[in-house]
Amino acid sequence: MEYSFSKSVEALSSSAVREILKLTQGNQVLSLAGGLPAEDSFPIAEMREAFNRAFEQGAKALQYGLTDGYLPLREWIASRMKQKHMDVGADNMIITTGSQQAVDLLCRVYLDEGDVVLVENPTYLAAVQLFQFRGIKAIPVDGDANGMDLDDLAKKIAQYRPKMVYVIPTFANPTGKVWSLERRLGLLRQCKAQNILILEDDPYGEIQFDGEAPYRSIFSLDEHPTDSCVVYTSTFSKIVAPGLRTGWAIGDTRVIQMMVKAKQAVDLQSSTIDQYALYELLSRFDLERHIEKIRESYKARMEWMHELLVAQNWEGVQWEKPRGGMFLWVNLPEHVDAEKLLARSVQEGVAFVPGKPFYAAEPQVNTMRLNYTLLNREDTELAISRLGKAFHAYSESLVTNV
Repeated sequence: MEYSFSKSVEALSSSAVREILKLTQGNQVLSLAGGLPAEDSFPIAEMREAFNRAFEQGAKALQYGLTDGYLPLREWIASRMKQKHMDVGADNMIITTGSQQAVDLLCRVYLDEGDVVLVENPTYLAAVQLFQFRGIKAIPVDGDANGMDLDDLAKKIAQYRPKMVYVIPTFANPTGKVWSLERRLGLLRQCKAQNILILEDDPYGEIQFDGEAPYRSIFSLDEHPTDSCVVYTSTFSKIVAPGLRTGWAIGDTRVIQMMVKAKQAVDLQSSTIDQYALYELLSRFDLERHIEKIRESYKARMEWMHELLVAQNWEGVQWEKPRGGMFLWVNLPEHVDAEKLLARSVQEGVAFVPGKPFYAAEPQVNTMRLNYTLLNREDTELAISRLGKAFHAYSESLVTNV
């Protein structure tokens, strides 16, 4: 058989993270690569009880359900969103198979091949993959530690006339940066004036280390949430368990209903039993205390990795200490190619993600992303030690080859 694939697959590349994760399966390679939550954070016993209660609902827990999602679960999420200044109802929401599906569905219904979306640079690599796959032009906007540069944003809007802006303003993947309130309001103001949709991706916003700093979502800053230029998406993957593959998107009902129609064509609905069980968990479980435990654990793991990196004292290596999220973004000396360093690191028994795949354009190859949430204290120490050996071996090889 000679297969003839669609033209769109020509732009489809494998996820760098998924390919690297393959290297760590079934061997002694320690992974700092994936965005994996700590497995000891999963409420296993409580989840087992929740599934048992879901099965007590009878056959309907295993039946087809609404494409929008299980109504009690949507109502529960809407109630919690109100606590975060997002005044929405169940009709403003769709349950998705992970927040990644929300990004995909919105692109399906809102963007055509050749349309322009403005992005941070670097940004979430799976979003970059998706834009490439659908023939969408991702144009990077200059930025700094406080978010997108508003002058460059205005320049790129005038130059490219984008239909959408994709951002992760709170503990971004991969950089961990947090946008200032000024930048959030500035983006919202410009996009409303130009009729540009904002896709606000917020998978990490709950994982906050600096107390109750008021990191308001861009959606919550819109004075007209039921007629908003923002679609907000988040997930239970980081605060309950990723295996449930349950996320959600909220926005104007006109946008959400279009996403519902697209989801009907894609997978009809997300898993009924998982949604029932998740609702049973949330209706009895102290989620706020659970999230607080996750924050405490991940902050300790972040502090430990930061301390270990400082002790390595690598010449020319820089990073910003994260205020939340799951990642530490590292800038290596200009002469270091992180992909080549990765090859040396795997030989030493540790893996990370090179920064190159996260860029929509002009990638900085001397960057890497480290995950601090998965490994325990002992394994993190061993992983950073191995990374240090790889870094020094790689640096010495550069000197030798000069």
